[in-house]
Amino acid sequence: MKLTILSSDETSASFRLEGTNFSFANAFRRTMMNAVGCLAIDKVTFYENSSAMFDEYIAHRIGLIPIRTPKDYGEDDEVVFSLSAEGPVTVLSKELVSTSKGIGVANDNIPIIKLAEGQKLKVDGKAIFSNAMKSSKFQPGLVTYKAVDDNTFEFYIETYGQMPPIDIVHRALGIISSELKDVHKEVKK
Repeated sequence: MKLTILSSDETSASFRLEGTNFSFANAFRRTMMNAVGCLAIDKVTFYENSSAMFDEYIAHRIGLIPIRTPKDYGEDDEVVFSLSAEGPVTVLSKELVSTSKGIGVANDNIPIIKLAEGQKLKVDGKAIFSNAMKSSKFQPGLVTYKAVDDNTFEFYIETYGQMPPIDIVHRALGIISSELKDVHKEVKK
C-alpha cells in the first residue's frame, strides 16, 4: 500500500491511497471518523441559569463545541471548562475557560446563547476523551473518498478543529494496526 499526501493545511487534507480495495478504503474512512478519539464536553454543571433557555439545551450546545485535543491525550484524561456571563451579551465559545494550559476551544466565535439584561449563566463543563461510537460530538471531522480505479482511492478530510487532519490519519492507522495485532494474536492461539 502507498499513501501520498496531495494537500494539507490546518483544517483539511487530501491524499491518495494505492494498492488496496474498496473494503479497506471504507474501513479506513470509518476508522478516521468513528474510532479516532478527541475531547468534548460531556457533563455540564449549572450553578446559575436565569436565561430563557433550559439547562439541557445549553448543555447540548456546549457539548458540540470542538475542543483542541493534544496528541498525548487519551481515555483517562479530562479537562474542566468554566463559563460565567451576565447579559446583555451573546455568550461565545471563547468564554469557556479551560483549567489545563494549552487546551481550549477550537473556534472562539461559536454562539452559545444570547443573554438579556440581568440574565446570568454560570456553568462548569467536564471534557472527556472518547470517540464517535459514544456520540457524534467526539467525531474529529468528516472523511470522504472516491475511487480512482479498483485499487486506488482519493480521500478528503475536513476537521472540526480538534486536531490537524494528518493527525487523524496517523491515529486511524495506529488504531487499525493495533486491532490487526490483536486479531493476529487470537489467530495464533
